[in-house]
Amino acid sequence: MATKLETEATKRGGKRLYEQDYYAWTQAQAAELRRMVQRKISTALDLAHLAEEVEDLGHSERDAVRSQVRRIIEHLLKLEHSPASEPRDGWKDTITDARAIMEDKLSGSLRADLEAMLSRLYEQVLPKARRALRRFGESEAARDLPSVCPYRLDDICRSEWYPVNRRGILDVDVTNGEQPRPTSSS
Repeated sequence: MATKLETEATKRGGKRLYEQDYYAWTQAQAAELRRMVQRKISTALDLAHLAEEVEDLGHSERDAVRSQVRRIIEHLLKLEHSPASEPRDGWKDTITDARAIMEDKLSGSLRADLEAMLSRLYEQVLPKARRALRRFGESEAARDLPSVCPYRLDDICRSEWYPVNRRGILDVDVTNGEQPRPTSSS
């Protein structure tokens, strides 16, 4: 017969919770360890500190994903608002790297966290994006950045999605040999 702890970590959609949603698993395990502390289970294990450490492992995953979303947003803002044409491919490379890192870690519970935190993440990155634009003499672009996040999480996560540049800068898809085109906004 399965124990309650085994039941907590069992299958969701055919996979163990640990494999499918590491963040949710860490939070469930930390809660179970805390319940064991409250029940005063006799063990040589330091259950209270183990609970903190397991919970912190999950928070590290969450923080890593949040960091990548902030990184993506900053570079999406530059792509959309900067009048510069030269660094665009570098910004896209940064976005591609951040999306790959995020994709490796993203789970259902972390996606829900990002949805809930998107406005706050945007508020955190906005001053940095403004400073970066001003640093390169793009004060007007810095001033034009919206005060609320203009991007949906689906777009932030979507491979090869980039906003249309508001200054008329066109992208060239050299991999396909296409002519300059506005970046997709849908």
